[in-house]
Amino acid sequence: MVAQIPNLADYDVSVENGFLPAQPPLESLPDEYYKPWEDIVKNLQGLVLSKRLRGVVEKLPVLSTDRLQDLPQWRRAYSILGFIMHAYIWGGNKPAERIPPPITIPLMETCDHLELPPVATYAGLVLWNWKPLFESERTDTLSNLDMLHTFTGSMDEKWFYLVSVAIEARGAPLIPMMLHAIDAARRGDRNMVIQCLRNFAERIDELGVLLTKMYDNCDPHVFYNRIRPFLAGSKNMADAGLPNGVVFDNGGAINKQRYVQFSGGSNAQSSIIQFFDLVLSVEHRPTGQKKGDEQHSSKKAPPPSFIHEMRKYMPGPHARFLKEVGKVANLRSFVEENSYDHALTVAFDASLAMLSALRDKHIQIVSRYIIIQSAAAKKRSEAESGKDQKHGEKRVDLAHRPKSNDKDKDGEKKGLKGTGGSTLIPFLRQARDETGEPAVDAWARRLLSKEKGPAGIQLSHIERRASRSMPQCPGLATVWQAEQSEGGLCFT
Repeated sequence: MVAQIPNLADYDVSVENGFLPAQPPLESLPDEYYKPWEDIVKNLQGLVLSKRLRGVVEKLPVLSTDRLQDLPQWRRAYSILGFIMHAYIWGGNKPAERIPPPITIPLMETCDHLELPPVATYAGLVLWNWKPLFESERTDTLSNLDMLHTFTGSMDEKWFYLVSVAIEARGAPLIPMMLHAIDAARRGDRNMVIQCLRNFAERIDELGVLLTKMYDNCDPHVFYNRIRPFLAGSKNMADAGLPNGVVFDNGGAINKQRYVQFSGGSNAQSSIIQFFDLVLSVEHRPTGQKKGDEQHSSKKAPPPSFIHEMRKYMPGPHARFLKEVGKVANLRSFVEENSYDHALTVAFDASLAMLSALRDKHIQIVSRYIIIQSAAAKKRSEAESGKDQKHGEKRVDLAHRPKSNDKDKDGEKKGLKGTGGSTLIPFLRQARDETGEPAVDAWARRLLSKEKGPAGIQLSHIERRASRSMPQCPGLATVWQAEQSEGGLCFT
């Protein structure tokens, strides 16, 4: 039996807005009962700066979620509780490893309802945290968008999220269109498939232009040193002062409460990017694994790729939607069966090329915002350490400087980790190269598989050197190792 093409409404996907809500997220919970939460998130920056946030949170009443009446209210509760929790963890001189009951209890109930982990995910930070400036105007343009909440109150942080919101909104029409292409392929309608693929390639090119808008209003130094620490998760954060993760105190017996760890936000948690991969039959492997390696491995099931693992951090309906799309994706096989149609193969390979070029732009942003910034942070840290030694001062530093012999399984020095915990540059470059593998035309496949990629992007000497180092990243909350970072959002 042929799998049915998924109906968007069944998976909480909007025809107009895609994975963004069909209507703008709530700007506040309407029930006055939740005013204590709203007051904190409204004054979040002031409470962090004054070091009063933890005391205020700990004195909160434990509010019930029974008064959350519909999906928009559940989403807002998850979003603002995530902001409060991360500010609570990272907003002090040392990170807090125990989350008190006033946050734990309602957050866990909200996470169960939305099928999300108790951490600030892409959904809570981006998908459910925006508003239009004017409701009568388009919401797929940066000129008509604003964010509801940030950790720092800075324009840089708002812009950082806004670019992702705009990409989600601009890419939304591609979702029903590409499902229509899958249906057209089932009917053997080559002309319709060609038209959809051409429109897809052109729109992906537009998304690449939107992505480069990041440079306009988000300063790399501000992002790396002030914004990114607040977005950290609780996994692999020993150097930041969370060796075991965090404990969610539900008010029960202390000896029954266990440490848990969750990855930080990552653009790999964006369902729309994974949707693009699925409809074009782009397959991602664990970082470092080459095509064909799985054939020579043991009989054990291969570990999931980092990108697939990130589906656990998506709203449940969205993750299920992607699973269903994977079952019906047929465009590559359709193109292969009709490879004599030059227009069809060109349209398909052009779509892959545009998606690969989008990933190249992402690598460029990572180089500027993370790799180069981490090298600068390392130099500053070394200079400050020298001053401390010269003046006989003992510098308080939660992170330890990695030993020079810290190496990975391949004998290379451990490189920078991305926001969700992936090995930064190797992961991004492999994901980019994997995007070109489904190309049908032999010449296009060879071109897209080149290491430098379709846009000719190659890392500079300083970028390569920095990607193999493990600099410290001083933030508002603490000093932590970029090599062990588990949080940040956009840079997977």
